[in-house]
Amino acid sequence: MNKKIQLLGLSLMSTAVLAACGNNATGENKQELVISTFGLSEDVMEEDIFAPFEEEHNVDIVTETGTSSERYTKFASNGNTTVDILDISQSNAAKGFEEGLFEELDATKVPNMDNLITSAKELSADGSGPAYTVNSIGIIYNEEAAGMKIEEWSDLWDPSLEGKISVPDVATTFGPAMLHVASDYKGVDIQEDDGEAALEGIEELSPNIVKTYSKSSDLVNMFQSGEVVAAVIGDFAVPIISGANSDVQYVVPESGTYGNFNTVNVNVNSENKDLAYEFINWRISEELQQVTAESLNEAPTNANVELSEEVAADKTYGDIAERTQPIDYTFVNAHLEDWINQWNRTINQ
Repeated sequence: MNKKIQLLGLSLMSTAVLAACGNNATGENKQELVISTFGLSEDVMEEDIFAPFEEEHNVDIVTETGTSSERYTKFASNGNTTVDILDISQSNAAKGFEEGLFEELDATKVPNMDNLITSAKELSADGSGPAYTVNSIGIIYNEEAAGMKIEEWSDLWDPSLEGKISVPDVATTFGPAMLHVASDYKGVDIQEDDGEAALEGIEELSPNIVKTYSKSSDLVNMFQSGEVVAAVIGDFAVPIISGANSDVQYVVPESGTYGNFNTVNVNVNSENKDLAYEFINWRISEELQQVTAESLNEAPTNANVELSEEVAADKTYGDIAERTQPIDYTFVNAHLEDWINQWNRTINQ
């Protein structure tokens, strides 16, 4: 019986309700596991991820949803949080681990960690929570409305696209990836100048940016209304937009792209750590990732998962995975506050 806590509406009344949810219809007291996760396709997550685990372990899962940054900020500022597990972006995960907010995982308690792809294993080598999916950015666009083919990142700077594109806000999951793209456009390694050239590239792109976005779902109406003809998005959101607008197409430039791992982490103060370990093992299992690759468009991190050409489409898998460059989020987090300030002066003035 999955319950949902609205991220911004948690109150003392909600706490009382959650306490009551520990009892099933027969009066049996069930253990409760609170999971903070993304708010996309919640009905699918309930059916494919949560319900089987609840049945197997006789547990009630309570979910809290929102963007990664929203949920991480709330978690980090609440020393009495009841959240046991957090599904968050690589950036937030790195920050939380550095600040000692997440359990240093014992990999022997999560057997499926042995089956992760190499890059995911490297990410968890220090005890960080494992990655359950990897995403990368590309360009989704309407060729007829754009009046041109868009094949490379540099095409976004074309003057004919003035006031016609949208990019992720710098404070979102793929904001730092957009800065990396802009730095590449300027021909500078972003770590060589701490992002100075990247911000110059964004300033040069700004005439073409009609609006930035915080949630991928916001792009649906922007494309439908013709407000934008092109946008930079994470591949996980492609079905959301293409499903609502058959005129768009998605391209990952041959020059490469940047990736983000979504990771699953345990609150260092959780009272349900054994159950949390079981859930993590389930989340990265071959069985589940084979299902979620199709139902949630999640590129698998379990190396044993094999996808058909149809299911692999629009995912960071195969050839695209080989063209995906990692982002050093220790470096990013050290500069992000300054980047956000400069971005806002440039874009959101």
